[in-house]
Amino acid sequence: MRMENYKIDSSSFVSDIVAHDYRTADVFRKYDIEFCCGAKWPLDIACQSKGLETEKVLKELKQSTRHIASNAVPDFDEWNIDFLVDYILNVHHLYLKKALPDVNEYVIRFLEGHKQKYPELAELENVLNRLMKEIPPHMLQEEEIIFPYIKHIYHAWHNKESYGNLLVRTLRKPVEGMMKKEHESVSRHLQKMRVLTNDYRPPINACVTHKVAFAKLNELDSDLVQHIHIESNILFPRAIAMEKELLLDK
Repeated sequence: MRMENYKIDSSSFVSDIVAHDYRTADVFRKYDIEFCCGAKWPLDIACQSKGLETEKVLKELKQSTRHIASNAVPDFDEWNIDFLVDYILNVHHLYLKKALPDVNEYVIRFLEGHKQKYPELAELENVLNRLMKEIPPHMLQEEEIIFPYIKHIYHAWHNKESYGNLLVRTLRKPVEGMMKKEHESVSRHLQKMRVLTNDYRPPINACVTHKVAFAKLNELDSDLVQHIHIESNILFPRAIAMEKELLLDK
């Protein structure tokens, strides 16, 4: 649902704009402009009907489709702990706090008019509800307890502080126990969503709202996969290794 060469202007049809790039749906949703298949009116007419300045909305639509090309692949293994934690907080946590309720709303909106046509997707709403119930408290615990603790032991380890071993509070237990269990639960929910949506591939005759909902789910999936990878395979193992070294310095 992205076409780099598609040009948006005031005469573009609302439904066509979203069909070419699902990210524009957020702008139309913001202004309560219908964008599904029945939205066969030009952007300027849609804006006039809502008392909006077409140029202002047009500018926001173009901003939503901007893509900054980069061939750089982050080498998370080489980042220090402070930067890695800040990256998780400022990229993944911030994204999830906005994306989870947004994606849920898109899916609810889609299912409201399509449950009879796609009864197998009714379970999708339940899976999303479980994610929305599990992820926020998981992030809160990381932000208030786990991440500050990891930063403390990193500084003690990095600066070879004599009091370092006093900071160790068996990080392995919450990481290998609760954190690991929660990550595995999220991964199971993602796998369930992939099965329900055929890996987020809508049928050929799918409406625009259907395509947007699946594109948003795919985006959420990709973010969570990287998020879990950084924590489970890089951050937490490095923290546990530092913890062991600090304990040996008693």
